[in-house]
Amino acid sequence: MVIAIGDKVPSASVWTKDDDGINKLDVVDFLKGKTVALFSVPGAFTPTCQEKHFPSFKLHSQDLKAKGVDVIACMSVNDPFVMQAWGKLLDAEGDIMMLADADCELATAFGLTIDASGAGLGQRSARFSMLIKDGVVSALHTEEAGGYERSSAEVLLENL
Repeated sequence: MVIAIGDKVPSASVWTKDDDGINKLDVVDFLKGKTVALFSVPGAFTPTCQEKHFPSFKLHSQDLKAKGVDVIACMSVNDPFVMQAWGKLLDAEGDIMMLADADCELATAFGLTIDASGAGLGQRSARFSMLIKDGVVSALHTEEAGGYERSSAEVLLENL
């Protein structure tokens, strides 16, 4: 079942990597008391993700925060080392938190996965964006394969 507006975010773990090491993050605990703009991409370093989707959130990070977003997070089914390297390349620090859904646990819990085996990528997160307020989904925008317009930062800003 696909998560919907009004649903509580299910229990799952994701990973972050910083200079101190790898950290496991319990999503439910992390979301408590925060407004989070979460966007997910099928893969770090992939063309649409790197050239269009991520840049829309980087460009509008201050606009989102000015409208009450506490944290902007980018998630992908990649390992924490890849997400840290991709974040450094795209200058995410201070603006966008990089989350590694390495085992596809959160994307599966959301019901938002795709099979990208035909492109050599295996099971991945679908492209989406959501606004989460204190652990409850208040906006959700999913994409058809190849698109990013419905899940862009500009669209998410319309929900604030």
